[in-house]
Amino acid sequence: MTARLTADFWVGAYLSRLRLADIPAFVVSKGDANAGSVLIKQSPLDGTASLHQRQFDLLSDSRRWTEIARGPEPEIDAQIARERARDPDLWVIEVEDRHGRTLLDEPGLDG
Repeated sequence: MTARLTADFWVGAYLSRLRLADIPAFVVSKGDANAGSVLIKQSPLDGTASLHQRQFDLLSDSRRWTEIARGPEPEIDAQIARERARDPDLWVIEVEDRHGRTLLDEPGLDG
């Protein structure tokens, strides 16, 4: 059994990795430091956005990042607000990159 990283540690490491790639990102909502779930909003700065969440993959018995929504940025923001109302421990990270990069497919970020 592998130890699971705390949300706070994972978010810090993720923000550092984005900084190293010169991809602007910031914490929109800080959730529970130990066990909070994380949503990643990716904005290509064109009025649209996508939303990503870590989900359990039954086939591989692991967790992976999945795009759960894409559309006009106000609609994505409204979905985030609904999720935050349901789960106050939720972290929300916004990544701003014109090329749509999140780095979520890189090794070590499945955490």
